[in-house]
Amino acid sequence: MLKTFLCAFLLTGCLGAQASELKLRILQTSDLHMNLLNYDYYQDRSTDEYGLAKTIGLINAARDEAPNNLLFDNGDLLQGNPLGDVIARGPNRPKGLIHPAYKVLNLLRVDAANLGNHEFNYGLPFLREAIAGANFPYVNANVMRLTAKGQAPRHAFTPYVLLERNFKDEAGRPQRLKIGVIGLTPPQIMQWDRPNLEGQVSTRDMVEAARELIPQLRAKGADLVVAIAHTGFEKTSQPDMAENKAAELARLPGLDALLLGHAHSEFPSALFADHTGVNLSKGSIHGVPAVMPGRWGDHLGLIDLTLSRNAAGKWRVVDSHSKLRAIYRRSNQEALVAADPMVAHVIAAEHADTLKAMRAQVASSSAAIHSYFAQVQDDSSVQLVAQAQLAYMRRAVQGTELEKLPLLSAAAPFKSGGRQGFNNYTDIPAGPILAKHVADLYVYPNTIKALKLSGAEVREWLEMSAGQFRRIDPAGPPTQELLDGDFRAYNFDSIEGITYEIDVTQAARYDAEGRRGKSNERRIVNMQYQGRPLDEQAQFLVVTNNYRAHGGGNFPGLNAGKIVVDAPDETRQALSQYLSQAGHFNPSADVNWRIRPVPGIQLHFVSGAGGLAYLPGSTKVKLVRMHTDGSAMFELTP
Repeated sequence: MLKTFLCAFLLTGCLGAQASELKLRILQTSDLHMNLLNYDYYQDRSTDEYGLAKTIGLINAARDEAPNNLLFDNGDLLQGNPLGDVIARGPNRPKGLIHPAYKVLNLLRVDAANLGNHEFNYGLPFLREAIAGANFPYVNANVMRLTAKGQAPRHAFTPYVLLERNFKDEAGRPQRLKIGVIGLTPPQIMQWDRPNLEGQVSTRDMVEAARELIPQLRAKGADLVVAIAHTGFEKTSQPDMAENKAAELARLPGLDALLLGHAHSEFPSALFADHTGVNLSKGSIHGVPAVMPGRWGDHLGLIDLTLSRNAAGKWRVVDSHSKLRAIYRRSNQEALVAADPMVAHVIAAEHADTLKAMRAQVASSSAAIHSYFAQVQDDSSVQLVAQAQLAYMRRAVQGTELEKLPLLSAAAPFKSGGRQGFNNYTDIPAGPILAKHVADLYVYPNTIKALKLSGAEVREWLEMSAGQFRRIDPAGPPTQELLDGDFRAYNFDSIEGITYEIDVTQAARYDAEGRRGKSNERRIVNMQYQGRPLDEQAQFLVVTNNYRAHGGGNFPGLNAGKIVVDAPDETRQALSQYLSQAGHFNPSADVNWRIRPVPGIQLHFVSGAGGLAYLPGSTKVKLVRMHTDGSAMFELTP
């Protein structure tokens, strides 16, 4: 009798354990880039399109719906707008005080956060000082301290954490879960921020690091393993040490959820419908629930997990669904959520300091400066930066052997819509040029470098840039789109000091990742220096930024070994000095490059609808049609 009772009791207990089910919601922000407020410091006005103050409403609602929840941030938090620069670079930067980002995130009760690549832009001392103010753990598993020869490598940051949280299952019973969280960032930080990191840290491949550490988390009792990976998602298989490794990470055994970022894209969405291993209805990659919430707080990422506990007491994910929630509907430009006033209250002093700094006058201009058409024609917003770099470098090399070299300057349009939205363009009215306009013209804290290159290497640089354009078939449809949406506009360098044309009927010599194609065709034609064909054997001094000089963008032949002037000053400082010395100026492009017309073909491109205001002054661009999302279709005319 007793034996029968015990068997029945044990069986009932086993069935009860097996039947336990728990719902858990994972929330993610990523790539906030210091957009804590819904405020555009470049235009000096509030915005409905981005800002953590808006995302907070979505966070609160999502938490109310699902009491079992975790909130993670996926990096690129500390840099990206003037507020971040004022905090990091300001002359009165407070020491030992809480960084404004953590004043806000601490109140949001973030569970853990990952380091993005832009966290390293201001150097390791600033980064460590800043994250010390976070009331939650930071994780990174693939940045390593440099150690003495023969010593085992050590992690530069905490590689992972094991969070223990009390939740309630579907029957209302308390359950304690252990959630392992691992952090990963692109190993390219060693290129992009080499001056800040060289001699201090190194990087590992993200997948290699995760493959090694996930079993350690399991061995320590993790019921669930989440990777916060500051990386994007490519269609094709990626090699070791690649920048975007979402697909490869998703294939790792033992991973339950994958939080993505870096690419400023949105997953799940139709953009990834033809990527291998994607289930859009579930929001998964190779069966692993994943989410990537855009940029600047414009979306909140959600992963809803259903966990079941088996007879041995082990939890496993039996169902999942990933989705995004937006703060703004682009199709009709509608705000979907109000800003939480907490943020404005908490960082009021820092916001006021930033506004004061951004409203200081630097110079004045007799014409507007904008970037709506900077991807298709020579443009004053890009040329101003190139000219400022030239002026800086002339002073830097004066009296040296380098002074004898022909001097060129490379610059790219940083604000050109695309992933950042169709309001993300430089648009500076005629009149006073303020500090905010300087930051608008050059949004990154890059420093100035100069490379010594041959004429042939300069040509290849431009061939890579020309990969921005689709191949136009002169025998094809009468209307063809000009811009390749997969090419990042910040990699579309034009070079001041030479003249050239771009023949878009030829196949691109390089793809968007800098890989050499099979074609031997050339798009860069009629390339001249001082009115004569450019000598490919001649040596040139080319001014650029530290990102490009250290290999950012994978341009052929560009690397740190070619740097001959390693200047410490920021490009923005050079630009501000150039404008202030000019006092009053009339910005105009010198048309040193152009796209060759294709007879019989209309070349169309999409840009922000704000460009309509500048059509009366343009002889090369005309409107085709308006769109409802803040963009418009334009035509580049002969």
